[in-house]
Amino acid sequence: MSAAWKISRRTMLKGLGCAMGLPLLEQMGWADDPKGKAGKPPVRLGFLMIPNGVNTANWNLPPRAGGAAKLSPTLEPLKNVMAELLVISGLRHDKANANGDGAGDHARETGTFLTGAQIRKTAGTDIQCGQSVDQLAASRIGHLTSLPSLELGVDKGGQAGNCDSGYSCVYTQNISWRTATSPMAKETDPRAVFQRLFQDVRQGAGAQAAGGEVMLRRSVLDLVREDAKRLRATLGGSDGPKLDEYLESIRAMEQRIEHASKNPGGAKAVPADLKEPEAPKDFDQHVKLMFDLLTLAWQTDTTRVTSFMFGNGGSGRNYANLGITGGHHELSHHGNDAKKVEAIQKIDRYHVELFAYLLEKLKGVKEGNGTLLDNCMVLYGSALGDGDRHNHNDLPVLLAGRGGGTVNTGRPLAAKGNMCDLFLGMLARAGAPAGQFGDSSGKMDL
Repeated sequence: MSAAWKISRRTMLKGLGCAMGLPLLEQMGWADDPKGKAGKPPVRLGFLMIPNGVNTANWNLPPRAGGAAKLSPTLEPLKNVMAELLVISGLRHDKANANGDGAGDHARETGTFLTGAQIRKTAGTDIQCGQSVDQLAASRIGHLTSLPSLELGVDKGGQAGNCDSGYSCVYTQNISWRTATSPMAKETDPRAVFQRLFQDVRQGAGAQAAGGEVMLRRSVLDLVREDAKRLRATLGGSDGPKLDEYLESIRAMEQRIEHASKNPGGAKAVPADLKEPEAPKDFDQHVKLMFDLLTLAWQTDTTRVTSFMFGNGGSGRNYANLGITGGHHELSHHGNDAKKVEAIQKIDRYHVELFAYLLEKLKGVKEGNGTLLDNCMVLYGSALGDGDRHNHNDLPVLLAGRGGGTVNTGRPLAAKGNMCDLFLGMLARAGAPAGQFGDSSGKMDL
């Protein structure tokens, strides 16, 4: 195909009040590649935080027998994507220790997780943290996409008050920090995320229909239908079916969000003062919706940097869906009680199952000569090691994705150093290199 027929990677389907990104098509090139390597996809960065650490006895990999690596009970759900993973041991977050500040490990587990900073102990407004690694990346590559970064989670929470032993709630509710004093609040509502990704607006927002009502929730596909038809007519090879599949996935996503919020889809007359529905109350459905949206955000190159919180610091979520009674935080302090250990292991494994869901979604998206997962680095972990011991060394850390072919996956990696050393290695592979970050001592070799 001649260069004249190439489609810009920034091409969007447009309609009234809506603009929608596209997946990578064969006729596209990555115009932002400084070396002009047409068709080379960018590397995306994801940072996923689990609260309350893990039960390390069930997390740690068992000894290798005959050179073959075995998965631990907690990590067993990752068996189908193990070839895409690094299971990293030995990392620490020294600044998450008290270092003279006393109690407050859960505020420090979130505040330090992506910053490597010793957060200031205060319940007031004089907060002090540090720039997080995702926001450093966003400051360097965020101009290449519609959204510099995307911050996601499932738990709401106030940004003020005392949430952990004299530490402000702002520390436990956020892992992304634009500056040392400016947290990036996470979005917990899938509908709001969808609207951000596809720049959706209410049809005739502010315009009144008969009877003082407004038309609400037309499908975003209705708004871009004509533009999509025009583009479809110009596509050849596998691009046409790929576009069809993508548009079908968007509609399926809309329907799932509508169902989750218990609100019917399609154009419907509703009272003008109707409030948007809240996020799903079902945790499993909520997390999977967020992961599907994250996948779409990366697939369309709407953003290349994302963070996600499975829960706020010290989360007390009750996992009744697992047949468990008691809150997560309470159970993490099991004191070797057999029933509590069994419960916390179920929670740890369940979180890993959800992580596996995301990885398999990413692996299922074809991009260039590989998959979307090949062009990602997705970190999963915590700044708290064992939830019962409240240690901040030998942290539970997984790194998924090949970083555009720069990461040697499918193996355990025994590391010695700070978590920030890993961040330096990730930044370098994402086109946002840094000589120093947090309390790093040197870039980790991946």
